[in-house]
Amino acid sequence: MAEKKFIRIKCADCENEQITFKRLSSKVDCMVCGARLAEPTGGRAELKGEMIEELGVEEEAE
Repeated sequence: MAEKKFIRIKCADCENEQITFKRLSSKVDCMVCGARLAEPTGGRAELKGEMIEELGVEEEAE
């Protein structure tokens, strides 16, 4: 099974849900209210909002 590379984050201020990478290279702000959702750490993102779920694309077995 492939590693899940995306996460769905819920904004603490306006409850908007947004999808982003699990490992970030830049800050992510809410597209609705502008609140900070996540910041890069050199590894997994430091989340400021609530992680709702991890998402990924499953590869088919050959």
